[in-house]
Amino acid sequence: MEQWIGSVPYEMGGMRLDAALAQLVEGVSRARLKTAIEAGQILLDDAVMLTPRHKLIGGERLEVTWEEREALTYIAQDIPLDIVYEDEGLLVINKPAGLVVHPGAGNQDGTLLNALLHYDPSLSSLPRAGIVHRLDKLTSGLLVVAKTLSVQEALTDMLKEHLIERLYDAVALGQLVAGGTVEAAIGRHISDRTKMMVDEHRGRDAVTHYRVMEKFRAHTHVRCQLETGRTHQIRVHLAHLGHPLFGDPDYGRRLSLPRSMAEDASNVLRSFKRQALHAAELAFVHPLTDEEIHCIAPLPEDMQQLLQVLREDSQIHQQEY
Repeated sequence: MEQWIGSVPYEMGGMRLDAALAQLVEGVSRARLKTAIEAGQILLDDAVMLTPRHKLIGGERLEVTWEEREALTYIAQDIPLDIVYEDEGLLVINKPAGLVVHPGAGNQDGTLLNALLHYDPSLSSLPRAGIVHRLDKLTSGLLVVAKTLSVQEALTDMLKEHLIERLYDAVALGQLVAGGTVEAAIGRHISDRTKMMVDEHRGRDAVTHYRVMEKFRAHTHVRCQLETGRTHQIRVHLAHLGHPLFGDPDYGRRLSLPRSMAEDASNVLRSFKRQALHAAELAFVHPLTDEEIHCIAPLPEDMQQLLQVLREDSQIHQQEY
């Protein structure tokens, strides 16, 4: 157990308890402090304080106790990383499709977290080795990793406040007529807990903006911008529109190819074994330098090939008719 004892500065009068703790107790994450509050480990003038929103007066005696951080038990593994940007505070990774971000059931190693621990052992002192947000295993593209606790907390807050711009390239089934916005709450699926669903009663607000980049005979290349960041958000929202992602194993439809499609093109589509989704751009203001960071990850080869095949098929079909 670790402890901090002191007095609340008078200038903090009127502040919420949790906000004051975040400033007073350095080097401890807000999540850990929240856990300490819920566990009754915060004493204010010797009284247990369980309400994070409690307004302080100033001058109170404050005693904070929290559990020491357990060292990560995950092993470091020499897994190649495609680093798009790096400085003293953070790095941006271009994750390939197929790489799991964080160890979990069925994926205890061979993940991005294991790779990060090998690349920079000091990341073992941070929650999730500095990982700020995730991408699905079968989604490729950009994600940001913090190198310090303060940067990790700042980036996490920026995500919550929609201050990190995230753009995705996707290929959807069917022809979308025009761009638009999907505003539909997303929650855990009622019967399949590994999936999500649109649920306006129990779900959390979710907003996805999308625009049409290119139309094909039976597919559409769209660019999506996340306003919120719910689990599987783009996949669920496009499926909700009736245009699930091509290749999506959870929210898509069984592959059905036109008889007139060339054999080579059919083989490319059949061999595409993931959802056609790529985190292409990431933009934010650096928490340490206030510099505008804008990273771009080109479409991976499999999605480039998919788009080219769909483009050629559409051209052939137009010539025939």
